[in-house]
Amino acid sequence: MPSQEFKEILELIKSAPDKSHLSYTERRAAERKDAALLPLAKGVTVEPFSIGEIPAAWFNPPEMQPEKVLLYLHGGGYCLGSIASHQSMISHLAKETKIRCLAIDYRLAPENPFPAAVKDASAVYEWLISDVTSPRKIVIAGDSAGGGLTMATLLDLKTREVPFPAAAVCLSPWCDLESKGESYQTNIEVDPIVDVEQVSLFAKAYLGKANPKSPLVNPLFGNLTGLPPLLVQVGSAEVLLDDAKRLVANAKMSAVDAELEVWDEMIHVWQYHAYKMPEAQEALEKIARFIDRRVE
Repeated sequence: MPSQEFKEILELIKSAPDKSHLSYTERRAAERKDAALLPLAKGVTVEPFSIGEIPAAWFNPPEMQPEKVLLYLHGGGYCLGSIASHQSMISHLAKETKIRCLAIDYRLAPENPFPAAVKDASAVYEWLISDVTSPRKIVIAGDSAGGGLTMATLLDLKTREVPFPAAAVCLSPWCDLESKGESYQTNIEVDPIVDVEQVSLFAKAYLGKANPKSPLVNPLFGNLTGLPPLLVQVGSAEVLLDDAKRLVANAKMSAVDAELEVWDEMIHVWQYHAYKMPEAQEALEKIARFIDRRVE
């Protein structure tokens, strides 16, 4: 049974004012303002810097495993989201995994459509393996569009024969920019966060002239053979439920070591609420155990 904290957060989400009429600039500003109210995990410090022209930040937990890095790619439909919007969740992820997390502000659509986000994520990963640590010490993770971007980044690295990280983690990944999964219809009434019409607008803004079946846009069409171990977490009440199921099915068909966790009644990226929700904290604990088994 869902916790009381989950129920309280669900009510807050359902009662929040609709911001879909605002411009992307206005929505991004509102996100940052709202996120500033959420607490960071105790003891985690944040160090902003830049990698070339890409804004970045280290999230340093009080206990750190030397040389290990988690590269985190935020969600937001490729049009919204930022380091600031996700700082609370990333801080709790850093503390639970005892790994410093590197978050980046990759370029957003519609100003910067595909493949800008993929190029930025891949460039940061290559900076990591060149200047910071070895690929076997790195995990790439992301939520929603950041989950899709995580997979797209791996496929981009594969195409260019760049060494893979030790593992990848996707939280409620958005992979299908054509919205073809059955859950886009069956869960439309129970998902309080993902609006199918908004998803279509985000997809149009991000795609530009790109083919929606391109593997670097939609990893459901990618050849995942050879990719590193993968953990996917998704809620049963999500519009994107089938994106996660289809991604893991594709991975297993490609002989990838892939794990799928479907959390009963959970909503889109419930891990975002780790500052309060026990189900979110438990999910982060499972991620930490997965990483411990995979990262040298």
